[in-house]
Amino acid sequence: MKNITKTMLAATLAIGVSATAHAAGADDVEAAYQQWNEAFNSGDAAAVAASYTDDAIFLPPTHDVVEGPEGVQSFFDGLFQNGVTDHQLEVINVMEDGDEIVAASRWSAKGGDGSDIGGIATHVFERQDDGSLKLKLHTFN
Repeated sequence: MKNITKTMLAATLAIGVSATAHAAGADDVEAAYQQWNEAFNSGDAAAVAASYTDDAIFLPPTHDVVEGPEGVQSFFDGLFQNGVTDHQLEVINVMEDGDEIVAASRWSAKGGDGSDIGGIATHVFERQDDGSLKLKLHTFN
């Protein structure tokens, strides 16, 4: 009976730790999304690019493979020149595995003509030494 109790206690603690880690990962993603949206909505492509790792891959719906913060900055400079504003991200799901966090989200923005645009995005974040998240892979439609 003592072994069953110990096993049940260990399983309960493991579930609690997993739920706490997942909640922490989701909170970290929400914070990263808020920072990213603020950078985007300020129209500062360099600030957006600072959210990406040096070896980041960005896959926009243009089918281009954009590499690194410099490529990301160039892409978003083009969007800002075309008047895209008011970007928002809404978390659909977060999965965490060690220093990598995968998030799926809905995104929305205003097109240069004022139209509503949006779609689905997938983000792979890499936890940095200071605990913050940077994008290692970003794709959207």
